[in-house]
Amino acid sequence: MKQKAYAKVNIFLKIVGIRGNYHELVSRFYRIDSLYDEIEFIKNDASRFEIIGCEGIKREENTIYKAFCALNEATNNPELIDFFYNHSVKVTKNIPSFAGLGGGSSDAATFMLMCNRYIDLRLSRERLLQIALQIGADVAFFVSGYKSANVEGVGELIEEFEDDELKFQIITPPIQCSTAKVYAQFRKNYLPKIDKSLAYKLKSLKSGEILKQFRYNELNDLLQPAIELYPSLREYSAHNRYFSGSGSSFFNLIQN
Repeated sequence: MKQKAYAKVNIFLKIVGIRGNYHELVSRFYRIDSLYDEIEFIKNDASRFEIIGCEGIKREENTIYKAFCALNEATNNPELIDFFYNHSVKVTKNIPSFAGLGGGSSDAATFMLMCNRYIDLRLSRERLLQIALQIGADVAFFVSGYKSANVEGVGELIEEFEDDELKFQIITPPIQCSTAKVYAQFRKNYLPKIDKSLAYKLKSLKSGEILKQFRYNELNDLLQPAIELYPSLREYSAHNRYFSGSGSSFFNLIQN
């Protein structure tokens, strides 16, 4: 019982408003099939829910554990509890953490889909998406299974986008960016400067067209706040690389 949990990049990420403590965005998520973690259910007698391969993260802070708790609360299905008395979750990490590539969110989404399949929870796609939103803003995109999608609101509006097949070079500096701190920096210094018109224009363009028509510093509203918090990112952006999520990863389009 093993499944791939793919990475993503944000072709663009524009913040268009706030909703309480959350930021409303318009973004293009593009799944990277060449970069993935692996999630596996392995036979193992466990006294409690066990995750192998994420030893540097407290269990209660792990997105997979949060997904398990959310599924348990949503289903109240004793088979879910029983299954993980006899199985552990093994994670083989390849996606860098704190890098804007969605690794933790993808792991949680893949775990949910595997539970639904192997434990026969019989949750509809719509119900899985609802549960995913309780775990994290990006989890629902990975649950959707879309290769490319426009994502809006606080991650709850996901519209599949018919896109071209693209290849990317991804560069991840040895810098761990705090998503919460980067968004807080944006709210502090950039909120009055949001450009809604550009956000909605980008929605209609294919990803390859966007990357050819716009400069790296026009597409991600979190780039400058991240550089202010982590100045060493500047040397990577200086090479006209595009910034993914709240960082720290950059990417370039590989021309066919």
